Amino acid sequence: MGKTAISFGESGMLTRTGRMKGVVMVLAAAVLWGVSGTAAQVLFQYNQFNPGWLVAVRMMASGLLLLLAGSLHSGPKQIFRVWVHRKDAFRLVLFSVLGLLGVQYSYFASIATGNAATATLLQYLGPLFITLYLAVRWRRVPNMWESSSVVLALIGTVLLVTEGKWHGLSVPAASVVWGLLSALTLAFYTLYPNGLLQRYGATAVVGWSMIIGGVSMACKNPPWDFVGHGSTEAWFLVGFVVVFGTLLAFYLYLTSLRYISPSETSVLACAEPLSAAIVAILFLHVHMGTMAMLGGLCILATVIILAVERSSYTA
Repeated sequence: MGKTAISFGESGMLTRTGRMKGVVMVLAAAVLWGVSGTAAQVLFQYNQFNPGWLVAVRMMASGLLLLLAGSLHSGPKQIFRVWVHRKDAFRLVLFSVLGLLGVQYSYFASIATGNAATATLLQYLGPLFITLYLAVRWRRVPNMWESSSVVLALIGTVLLVTEGKWHGLSVPAASVVWGLLSALTLAFYTLYPNGLLQRYGATAVVGWSMIIGGVSMACKNPPWDFVGHGSTEAWFLVGFVVVFGTLLAFYLYLTSLRYISPSETSVLACAEPLSAAIVAILFLHVHMGTMAMLGGLCILATVIILAVERSSYTA
């Protein structure tokens, strides 16, 4: 995970070449997110890394590099502008702790107690929670497509976590709880910062949020208080999670929005749980039965339905 599921408004289709470039970018970002989730699973379950430690290191390192890149591109004044206004500064801190830190930690905790494939699929229930929240907020009954997505998501979740065996869960209960919390925090993370993003830009908002969230986590899991089995392979995976699974994936995802619409990126980003599942099954020998795979497909279908349905309003 780790993706920034934030809408920036529908973009025009520039050229066929540009459109293809956008598709390739978002698919590459989704695959990097999926693979980085599996890399985190290796660190947690084979090297006994602490999820809180990895979250702190990942967020602080990525935030520093992101703000540095933003300063070189737009100048330091643009990066620090968010701190001038007290209310916006408070909103930024709230978003950092409850949104970005919340979604990062809950996602990694779900992986640590279960596996990357299940954790990523559960997180993809986020758009469903967004749909339900907006229906309550605007006091309207969900339409046919939204109602269908709710039913499909519930069926998919049950099949995913039980594999059709109703006497118990196929993954630890803690992993399911953390996965659902990840979906809830993803919904908050998506809805809350729109005003901040419009006023200050994604680089400054996400960069500072990573720093604040990382420092908050570091208060409990300081980077120098390392616990686990360090090795060349383990540190390579840490570097992959920070550089490729966070910075490069984030850059590719945001840049893709110049060429294709956010609705399309939502659909194409479904490559993330698919890549996480494939890598986990092939390399970590994670077992996913037929019913669990069917449940995962139901959840992905929910995302596609909601993305297409939403795009029909903005077309």
